[in-house]
Amino acid sequence: MRSIINCWTGLSLVWRIFIGLIVGALLGLLCPGLTGIGILGKVFVSALKAIAPVLVAVLVASSIAQAGGGMGPRFRTVILLYLLTTFLAAIVAVVGSFLFPVTVNLKEAVAGEAPGALSDVFTNLLTNMVSNPLLSVSSANYIGILFWAIVVGLALKLKASETTIRMVSDFSEVISQAVKWIIQFAPFGILGLVFESVSERGLEIFSEYGRLLALLVGCMLFTALIVNPFISALFIRRNPYPLLWRCLRESGVNAFFTRSSAANIPINMNLCRKLGLNEDFYSVSIPLGSTINMEGAAVTITVLTLCVAHTLGLQVSFVSALMLSLIATFGACGASGVAGGSLLLVPMACSFFGISPDIAMQAVAVGFIIGVVQDSVETALNSSADAFFTATAEYHDRRPS
Repeated sequence: MRSIINCWTGLSLVWRIFIGLIVGALLGLLCPGLTGIGILGKVFVSALKAIAPVLVAVLVASSIAQAGGGMGPRFRTVILLYLLTTFLAAIVAVVGSFLFPVTVNLKEAVAGEAPGALSDVFTNLLTNMVSNPLLSVSSANYIGILFWAIVVGLALKLKASETTIRMVSDFSEVISQAVKWIIQFAPFGILGLVFESVSERGLEIFSEYGRLLALLVGCMLFTALIVNPFISALFIRRNPYPLLWRCLRESGVNAFFTRSSAANIPINMNLCRKLGLNEDFYSVSIPLGSTINMEGAAVTITVLTLCVAHTLGLQVSFVSALMLSLIATFGACGASGVAGGSLLLVPMACSFFGISPDIAMQAVAVGFIIGVVQDSVETALNSSADAFFTATAEYHDRRPS
């Protein structure tokens, strides 16, 4: 038994999720009467739903509290590039979702109405923002969580001692570790979720997941190959594609397989060294990028949120879509560094449309099913863009006035 356990834990999470998916599909086809298996999916989704509000709160507060100050023009440029392209990635996801709307099967999916008029949007937003912070966490009001996390983070940055800020950072690491443990049970949760879906609807569910995955990957590739080089060209005034191909080849490919922006930091640092960049600059901008340059996460959050909205029959206005892009941008900057971390922010974006956490977490579960490919492409985009825009910022700074 111990050798079996060691063999199982020795496999990467990607392979374990894939095995869970195959086993769940086979059991759903061959033994649809084994209803007890579905409880695995329910337990997994419930655990994610419980930890996600706390994760968002501590990650955002900790990130703001530790943010450095007094950065020069080069750092302001790279931060602008990180935030601008993350927002543009969310816009690409909105446009893609409207051009190619995708729906998935969700339990208890009831049609509703999205906020439409500008007054409705801001009324809902402001009401949720100033909700009791403890109530926001317990009721998974992610707009309130985000607002109070920013307030607490700024207060910590201005008034707290280094020891207190370090304690908040340590608590953030503790919650992230708890999320890692929960995600280790993803193969069993996916097994239960796939079993339940296949036993009810057959293999047609995979065509739904395939369309969703194609939309996600398509938006990320458009961002990586069109949007990012366009923005870079505006700053450096020369052909950005040689730099882009090198970053994708030396950073993106490795990040695709490791599925961790943090693990790819040494690769990016070495790439910046080979590009002849200033070490004092890239030694800060690369770790910073692994935290706030989250274009792939913004795409994931936006596409999955609009997928749920389309499934529920919500009519999403231009103003609502624009607000969603902003929410996805700032939410992505607080995304956890663990595999699938961006998925846990989908309920925050869904709450803007009044979508319940129960339904939103079903979309998160679907995200884990397709995450074998989605998370790899997302990490490749995020991490390669860290090096790409670090070089862009320095080349821009070097240009003669």
